[in-house]
Amino acid sequence: MAAGPGPGRDALEVSWVQGFSNKNFGFINNQTVCYPCGNYILFLDLETKKTTALQCETGPVGAFAANASTEVVAFSDQKLNPVIHIHHFPELNKLTELKGSAQLDYTLLAFSFTGPYLASYSSIPEFVLSVWNWQESILLCSESQPGITATSLSFNPINWQQLCFVGESSVTIWHIERIEDGHHLKRNPVELPDEQGSINPHEDLFFPVSRSDDPYHGPNLPVSAIAGLEGDEAETFVSTCRKYRMWCHMFVEKYRKRKDGILLFYHIKDLQYEMKVCADISQPISSLIFSPDYSSLLLATDQCVCESGGFVYRTAGQCYDQSGQFLIARTTEGHVFILDARPSKLFQVLGYIVLADEVLDLSVVSDFKNDLVEVMVLLNVAEVQRARLEIFCLSSAITTDNDKCVNDQGMFNASALKNKQYELDYPLSSAVKLKDNIVYGYCTRAPFICKYHLSEENMLEDQPVFSSEKRIPSNQFGSGFLCVSPNSQWLAAAAKDGVLFIYNTSTMDILAQKHCHSYQGGGIRSMIFSMDGNFILVNDENDGALVCLKWKKIKKTEIEEAAFYWQSLLDILNKSISDENVVLKSMAEWQFDPGSTSKSLAEEKFKEASLKSPGVDVTEDDGNVTNTNDMTWIGQKIQKVIREETQRFANQKEELQTGIKKLRETIQKMMHENEQVPDIEKLEHQEFNLDMEEQERVQAEAEQEVARARKEIEMENLANCYLQDFIKYECWDTMCVKGCAVKCFHMDCEVKNYPLQERSKEELETLEKVLRLKDTETADLKVQKEDPEAEAETEEGEKEAKAVADDGESFCLIGSLSSQYGGDTSILYHQCDLHTKEQRVNQIVLLKDIIYKVKTAFNKEFDVVAQQKEQEIARVKERNLRIREILEQLGLQVEVWEPTLTDDEMPERALTVQDSEIKAEKFLTQEEKEKAEMLAKLEMEKRLAPTDDDRLRALDDMMGGVLEVRKEDILKMEIPPPPFISKPEDLWNDEEKRLFGEYEKKVKELNEEKEEYRQTLKNEWKKLEASIQETTRNFDETVCKLSERKVKSEMVIHQEELKIVNLTCDLLLDEELDTREAGLHNCLTKRKKEKVKKAKTILTAKNKVDAYTATYKDAVDEEKNLERRFPKQFADIPDDLFDELFQLYTRRPKNPRTEILLDTANPYGNCSDSEDYKDVLTLLMKAMDELDSPEHMPEGLDQSTWKKFCLARRNKMESEELVKWKALKLAEMQAFFQRRTDENEKMKSQIENIFKELTWLQEKKMKLQQNLIVQFVLKQGQVELESAEIPDYSDAILIKKSVVEELNSSISTQGEKKIAAIIEFKEFSRGIRRLEWEHKKMRMQIEDLKEKARDIVILPISKDCQLFLTVLNYDSHIAQHIAGMEETLRFMDKLHKKNVKNHQKKIRELKKCIRLKEEANYELSLQLKEMLVSVSERRHIFEAADTRDISEEITRQRYQEILKQKNLRDLIKEQKEEFESLQSELEILRTRRPPHI
Repeated sequence: MAAGPGPGRDALEVSWVQGFSNKNFGFINNQTVCYPCGNYILFLDLETKKTTALQCETGPVGAFAANASTEVVAFSDQKLNPVIHIHHFPELNKLTELKGSAQLDYTLLAFSFTGPYLASYSSIPEFVLSVWNWQESILLCSESQPGITATSLSFNPINWQQLCFVGESSVTIWHIERIEDGHHLKRNPVELPDEQGSINPHEDLFFPVSRSDDPYHGPNLPVSAIAGLEGDEAETFVSTCRKYRMWCHMFVEKYRKRKDGILLFYHIKDLQYEMKVCADISQPISSLIFSPDYSSLLLATDQCVCESGGFVYRTAGQCYDQSGQFLIARTTEGHVFILDARPSKLFQVLGYIVLADEVLDLSVVSDFKNDLVEVMVLLNVAEVQRARLEIFCLSSAITTDNDKCVNDQGMFNASALKNKQYELDYPLSSAVKLKDNIVYGYCTRAPFICKYHLSEENMLEDQPVFSSEKRIPSNQFGSGFLCVSPNSQWLAAAAKDGVLFIYNTSTMDILAQKHCHSYQGGGIRSMIFSMDGNFILVNDENDGALVCLKWKKIKKTEIEEAAFYWQSLLDILNKSISDENVVLKSMAEWQFDPGSTSKSLAEEKFKEASLKSPGVDVTEDDGNVTNTNDMTWIGQKIQKVIREETQRFANQKEELQTGIKKLRETIQKMMHENEQVPDIEKLEHQEFNLDMEEQERVQAEAEQEVARARKEIEMENLANCYLQDFIKYECWDTMCVKGCAVKCFHMDCEVKNYPLQERSKEELETLEKVLRLKDTETADLKVQKEDPEAEAETEEGEKEAKAVADDGESFCLIGSLSSQYGGDTSILYHQCDLHTKEQRVNQIVLLKDIIYKVKTAFNKEFDVVAQQKEQEIARVKERNLRIREILEQLGLQVEVWEPTLTDDEMPERALTVQDSEIKAEKFLTQEEKEKAEMLAKLEMEKRLAPTDDDRLRALDDMMGGVLEVRKEDILKMEIPPPPFISKPEDLWNDEEKRLFGEYEKKVKELNEEKEEYRQTLKNEWKKLEASIQETTRNFDETVCKLSERKVKSEMVIHQEELKIVNLTCDLLLDEELDTREAGLHNCLTKRKKEKVKKAKTILTAKNKVDAYTATYKDAVDEEKNLERRFPKQFADIPDDLFDELFQLYTRRPKNPRTEILLDTANPYGNCSDSEDYKDVLTLLMKAMDELDSPEHMPEGLDQSTWKKFCLARRNKMESEELVKWKALKLAEMQAFFQRRTDENEKMKSQIENIFKELTWLQEKKMKLQQNLIVQFVLKQGQVELESAEIPDYSDAILIKKSVVEELNSSISTQGEKKIAAIIEFKEFSRGIRRLEWEHKKMRMQIEDLKEKARDIVILPISKDCQLFLTVLNYDSHIAQHIAGMEETLRFMDKLHKKNVKNHQKKIRELKKCIRLKEEANYELSLQLKEMLVSVSERRHIFEAADTRDISEEITRQRYQEILKQKNLRDLIKEQKEEFESLQSELEILRTRRPPHI
């Protein structure tokens, strides 16, 4: 950003600029290199090392290029609508400015090696390549390349009409074609090799060479159509791209740069090469360039920045005081170090100050009168948005008696510095202090400079906040800083915008402003005034430029004041300067060792190395090893304090160590005893810590660690809970049907239901919309096909007749069996009617609804089976209770099978954590522990209470705890033996024996009852188990059936999903075809525009060629006229002299063009192209001077004739050269015209190909709309083929049955119409023939009348005539005669008809007889066959039995029957002939009757 207009713009000028940005550089001549650096272009003379700077007034330098042949440099500025500036070296005057269409920036510039041509390339948003004539400031031609980022741009050294353009992934050679004053850029891309180095043939991805048409997947479209690209990206889209480095020129001798800094030279000859090492600079080479004469090579290296890593504090700024006593350094940690600035003291550290806040800036003011140095520190107070100033004074006593001013650790005492604090009202980024307690600060919140006056009267005990006396607005932006001149006369303000402002400290008027750096380069980083005030040194942040400014316009008094101050200061410091210079000269030069900045070694290695070093202090007590040589100054101070305290308290330390040793032994003994006690009595190790403070600290740390771990665990648990809730919501809560399974009891069979989510509101609305649309379409179609009522009734009858057949074919035509499994297929479109995109989308929605319904129907059946299993398990549990009772009564220990529901059958168990699943011990609070103990005590009391009940104990002892004996207790019953059973049997009396007999009888009866009851229980047990097995196996069969249902449901779902997949493929293919069509239309539009543009170019070129052809012909005619006029001009001289003159006339000098010097280092030699006509003519005329000399004049020719001859020869040569030049230019124009014509023909061919492609694409779209994928469900064996080979159905067409029926009905309708038309035509033809017959009849009547008239004339008078003449009513007489004849004719006709009927009756009877005879004959033929069989059998029998007499009788009878049949046939034949004769007579009678009209 350039500084705006204002005061002081010309007060400063650039004295010199140093720096190197390593971006781009080039030779401006053979010994001068130029390169951009920040806002400047630096010119470095390689011989004198002198640098010249050219400033870009508008900001940083953008693109850059240099031309050594014309010694010009071109660069662009970085601003909106940038401009290309052309300057000449060494004057550095501006030649011209080139203003193009670039809006943001130019990225590349390149000069041609010959000619006034400059190429430029702009970045976003134009991406335009332009070629300029920079001498005339004319834009010759330009071409846009959208989205291509350039990396290199260069002209061909031999031919300026070739321009090499290198992008990130392509290399292009642009040909600059011209016709007269017009220039055109022709693109010629370079085929680049792949990763293996081989060049593959170019493949046009937008217009593929071959097309493959898959009948199922459709045509094979380009990748761009599949990717959905329609615009310009469709033509330029590639699947992979390769990036290439800059394409360099290939020389005969080649150099190679390496990362290790070695420059290699390759001399290539044929297929061999020789390598030499030219230079080793031990630094990585970033770029190299030859000088224009190729006699020297310039190398550029990367700049390495090394950071030191061994210091405790990193300094953020240093300041010297003007007296040269102190060096004040500030750190980012809030420390300020004071050093002795004199070399004689080896820059000794005097002490440091610790400040509470971050240090932002330092300002030092020297008071020579009081021998004090006042230091002001600007602090950043984070708590409040204000600035704080710390001011302390440094006296010379600090250097002379330093030990009294600092403590043992090197920190300054507060009394030695007289520290003061000031609170300011604004936050500042920089502050400077003048000698009269005036402080200037650069505000961070707003762009202004604040002025403060720090007076003692304003200070109170509470540290008041100082308000600014004055706020000076600043025209800068970004963070900035201030700097004051040594004499406190000028105040400089610098900021991130790169503009330097200089104010007068007394009036704060702007004295000067200079835009010396740019905002893009980070702005101004630091600056400083020279001691005499004449120069200002300014450094930038990033662009690498160091600028020295000097005053150009300033008051003389101000310069004198600055010079006087510097001289007075120099008088004061002269003696110390001379003394310190002597010390400096005696010091050894410091060498920087990059290895010293590396990190320290491991601790063991460091100790070993330090023990061997002489500058190491070792303490045996604590084992600490310190290396004082590697320590910082603060570390050495702390180590010294520790060492002194150790020596001072050595005895006390020894006593303490002895006591601690005893105490340690005691504690170790206690810890050993602690290890032997049980875990519940053990103490923690930290409880043996006797240091209470340490113990508290350890406990606090442990509590902090526990709190941290608890917080981490809580956060982790919270995250896991969130993840659990999210997964539960997505996979469980949103499911209207949860996923579960049903398993068999005795088989490894499992059936799972379909987990279903609740359909969203949008899905239901879409489904409802589709259903409404389908109903509307159905109603509309019904209205369109509606016929008259009669036809509708017939159609309904036909539909009812075909209902059965349609039901059989519906599954086949629908393509699935979903209607049998809960889906409603009546709502679907017919598969043959899905021609539009909307229909296919709606069909997909309807198919999804059918799938949902099929799953829902199966889930209902699944729920029934799941409930049935729960009921079965409940029944089994009830029966198991009885089985356990039976087993308990029988006293058997048998495991009872009891089924349960698994986790798959009850998935909600996974959401509930049971106590048995938790392996860790449950943590109970004290209240929970007390409550548990109380409950356990109550339970114990409750359990012990019944044991003291005498009544219950007696009941249990006597009757087993019940009041009456049940049947179930019979197995527990025992008959008590008589009391005398213990006596010997011999001592029993009769009563006892009787009692014993009764006892045995009762025992036997009881045992029988027990055995009978036991058998009953066993039978019941077996029945229960059999019942359980039967019911569970029946349930297993139900599950198996459900599994089969699931398989079929899956089949149906897969059928519908297959339809959805096919429809989706059709939609994708349709979308790809639309994309391809849009891309082709876009390409066609572009080609048409290009064709129109080329047509205009061709027309213009043709006109120019025609016009220039006429000029060329005129020049040729003029040249021939000059040759014809030559004999006439010299006709007066002798013939021998004329012949000699004519030979001289045709003589031409040698080629005047400059020859290539053999000793030049330029590999291109003289790379100039076709020279200008005027330059060639000038060289030719100079060469003619030698031929025009008098020494070549023939003898005997006078001087005037010779001069006349020389003039004529010069004119002839000028004319010849003009003709040659015009011929070359005409050939170039004709070649240009021919190329444009060829391109136009090629463009026509491309447009035709695009039209063909569009036609083919539209045909494919129409075909794909009709060529639908129809899914059929065919039973096994339904389609049978005659041969094993599958027929080719590629040319088959699938047509709906209704279409065929409609076509047949339309054909029959048209046939009926045709028949009606034929009948009508027949009737019309009959009428025509009738008219023709009447016409013929009338003509015949005319002829008859004429003949009658002649007959009447010649007719003799006969009786009829006499009768006609005599009878009065002749007509009635004739009528009566005719009536009699007609009556006779009617009678004969009636008789004839009667005869015909009789004959027809006879014919019918004969036909009937014939039919009967034929049937009889057929039966006879059958009988004949049987008889033949029987005859053959009988013949065999006859031959075997020899019954010839019987067979002859049978044969004779059979022969009689055959004769009878033959006679009947003859009779039939005669009757048939008679019938035919009667028919012929009937026809004759019909023909005799007159026609009826």
